[in-house]
Amino acid sequence: MTDHRRSRRRGQGELEAQVLSVLREADGPATAGWVQERLGADLAYTTVITILTRLLAKGAVSRERAGRSFVWTPVSDQAGLAAHRMRRLLDGESDREAVLASFVTSLEPDDERLLRDLLGRAKDEAKDEAKDEEKD
Repeated sequence: MTDHRRSRRRGQGELEAQVLSVLREADGPATAGWVQERLGADLAYTTVITILTRLLAKGAVSRERAGRSFVWTPVSDQAGLAAHRMRRLLDGESDREAVLASFVTSLEPDDERLLRDLLGRAKDEAKDEAKDEEKD
């Protein structure tokens, strides 16, 4: 079991990432109390519920009724959550082209190369899917 306790103030998104990490350690769906217990006593139960509810709204976790409470299951990892935040920021901008251009030009060469490779793979996959649909 990983010790997720922090004595300092958590950064934006850090608590969400910690909650997701704890949920991934579970053998199955987990209660908010179970998550709180693993994150440490300095975290209020209501805070855990708030974070889980935010993660649910972002599609990072699912929940199902278990008696009078809920159990929670991760459906997204930290990378998915970061991608969601990036997308939300982009969606809030009026000049998407300028934002994306600025982002790409600010990348380190290795990251830019990786992004180009990923876009190329996505394009190839889209072509393959289109071919498969034509066959059907």
